[in-house]
Amino acid sequence: MYLKNSKIIVVKIGSSLLVDNERKIRKKWLSTFAKDIKRLRSKNKKVIIVSSGAIALGCKKMNYQKKGLKLDKSQAIASIGQIELMNLFSQTFSKFKLNISQILLTLDDTEERRRSINAKRTFENLFELDYIPIVNENDTIATSEIKYGDNDRLASRVAQITNADTLILLSDVDGLFTKNPKIFKDAKLIKKIDNLEKEIKNINLKGITEFGKGGMNTKIEAAKICNLSGCNMIIANGLYLNPINQIEKKNNCTLFVSKISKLHARKKWIISSISPKGELVIDDGAKKALLNGKSLLAAGIKKVTGKFHKGDHIKILDTKRNEFARGLSSFSSEEIVKILGCHSNEIEKILGYISKSEVVHKDDMVKI
Repeated sequence: MYLKNSKIIVVKIGSSLLVDNERKIRKKWLSTFAKDIKRLRSKNKKVIIVSSGAIALGCKKMNYQKKGLKLDKSQAIASIGQIELMNLFSQTFSKFKLNISQILLTLDDTEERRRSINAKRTFENLFELDYIPIVNENDTIATSEIKYGDNDRLASRVAQITNADTLILLSDVDGLFTKNPKIFKDAKLIKKIDNLEKEIKNINLKGITEFGKGGMNTKIEAAKICNLSGCNMIIANGLYLNPINQIEKKNNCTLFVSKISKLHARKKWIISSISPKGELVIDDGAKKALLNGKSLLAAGIKKVTGKFHKGDHIKILDTKRNEFARGLSSFSSEEIVKILGCHSNEIEKILGYISKSEVVHKDDMVKI
């Protein structure tokens, strides 16, 4: 029920779901998880998996104890474990004829606008190629100062930049409780949070069980990010076999409902960007196309003002120089000067390399 209208779904799984307390890989669980993903894909849903486990699997291979590992050693262990992690996914998912790819992200990749747009395009192209992106933090190079620190927040950022409809955080508890369910028998599962800021005040998060790297606090932080992105979020118990099927059948989880539409969240993000770096003057035909929900192509551009880079925030003006829209440019100002007025199929020949056909994609544009 919760996932029925979701077109893009991000699923985060923790290392405890892949490796048990005895350091054995939970192969049967992963196989049922893959079956769940196959079912979602059969319903034309795009899926992104954010998976922990590189350090846990690296420690298993090298027979190291995770506790007490220094940063430089844990980075090396993560490098070894990342291959183990992807091999595990590849072997399991291939049995269900599911193609996977790997994306390693650092904090800067989602915080810097230009890099987040590049990441978004990579996800979109992988969807077109019928591949499932498996994301992890790039632990091999991230330091404590530039880390997400936990995959809950990483997953929420991935959901944000990909315009996902739902983020599922699979953990070792059924969801958010009124108090710690492992201590208090009268603790009740909160099935739905409609107003995060208001309802969270009634819960003592300090007393809620801590699990994984970040515990419940980081999951609430992830919910706040999703809330501002127009993305719903679910906290559910991932220890069950077929964990996503369990969510859909039993609804035994916590659903955080975003009250902001994705379009409104994106508009807010683009409109509230720092001062635009440049301007594009477009002809009447291009203006009409934009009014009909189309992207801005080079053929409709008459003039470029200012110096800007790919991903920068720019103004779009009509022939009377009235501001008509704002957006994020897919090209630098130097590139647009070379291709303005040209048809999309001429761009590669003019620039000498393959690039996007849209100068400003409709998803990266807000009409004023």
